[in-house]
Amino acid sequence: MLQPIIGFAGMSHLGINSAVATAERGFHTICFDEDTSLIKNLQNKELNITEPQLPELFSKNIELNRLQFSDDASQLYQCDIVYLSHDVPTNGQGMSNLEIIHSLIQKVCKNLSPNAILVVLCQVPPGFTRQLQKIIPLSRLYYQVETLIFGNAVNRALFPERFIVGTANVNMELNQTFQQLLLAFNCPILTMNYESAELAKISINCYLVANISVANMLSEICEKIGANWSQIVPALRLDKRIGQHSYIMPGLGIAGGNLERDITTILNIAAQYGTENSIAKAWLYNSRYRKSWVLKILHQKIFSQYDDPTLAILGLAYKENTNSTKNSPALALLENLKSYRLQVYDPVVDYVIVPWAVRKYSIEETISNADVLIIMTPWDAFKALTVNDLKKYMRGKMIIDPYHTLQGTNFTSAEFEYFTLGQGCLC
Repeated sequence: MLQPIIGFAGMSHLGINSAVATAERGFHTICFDEDTSLIKNLQNKELNITEPQLPELFSKNIELNRLQFSDDASQLYQCDIVYLSHDVPTNGQGMSNLEIIHSLIQKVCKNLSPNAILVVLCQVPPGFTRQLQKIIPLSRLYYQVETLIFGNAVNRALFPERFIVGTANVNMELNQTFQQLLLAFNCPILTMNYESAELAKISINCYLVANISVANMLSEICEKIGANWSQIVPALRLDKRIGQHSYIMPGLGIAGGNLERDITTILNIAAQYGTENSIAKAWLYNSRYRKSWVLKILHQKIFSQYDDPTLAILGLAYKENTNSTKNSPALALLENLKSYRLQVYDPVVDYVIVPWAVRKYSIEETISNADVLIIMTPWDAFKALTVNDLKKYMRGKMIIDPYHTLQGTNFTSAEFEYFTLGQGCLC
């Protein structure tokens, strides 16, 4: 059987990583986007996103002629399968804007060959895919749950745990060409109806949010009673009902956009059908409450004692290994610190987003003469900081490190005040 040609419509984060992973599996891909400047950059091997492994695999597969980029939708006519792979934008309330997706679908369907199939890969609310029968036969339409995780997107796309595929008829075999593509990834394939597949992705994210919310609640109790959440975590992971890979580390609220969007979707469905939704509301409340953790410490320990403190902020991305700042805890914090002296550094994020802070170009320059060090993104580069470094460059002796980036360092013996989630102050 000849190798099918795979198309990707939408070269945002989801599309680029999915296309590169598909090319790495040996398939020729045609990558379409309406943004001419973006396509030109990709053709020139210029990426606008940061992901581990992505630059190397991107360049490799361009050299092998497996990645082709175009702003001409008619190029998709060559494809046997076209993925709708544009990220779905969300607003500050977690609401999806599907206008760009509807527009893209119209353009793609006009340029599909008569036997090609369309696979909706971008995350959409339940009921979305079936409605597309107005413009494409259901026999040529599938929904596939995306496995994207920012900071680990390429690896997840290359080695998925499973494929979840929504189809019009679960009693019929998948299209043979589509099966050929999916089988190349050597993982289980779960088929279900469109609505189940659309809700499956939301369900996965809801379980993740539930775990995070429980960890946030219990870690705050640890901070108050002298317990240590990091000591409790190994006990939880050894319980088979929880497991080794559970999201049980505390954080500063929901970040990144996708999780909050899915909670909002559940709340909207609950309102429409009259189902119980108090748990989902509690998750959002917990997230908003936890976002102020760093700011509370600053008000309690710094702003009441210093007239004009200098704050060093390391990290602007919402998590390590990505340049995304969607719902970033760091940006939320900086919005509340505009009247203070701020020195900021992030290895990959564009600093234009925080024009009221002083941009620095190294860790050492950022912490120089700072009264407080705040580590908002646990980049590997920050983990190398030592007590001697801090003594050498800093003026003050206070560190706020929510994610315990500097774990293993004894700050109390060096007379530093050290704050981290799940432990409170190690003073």
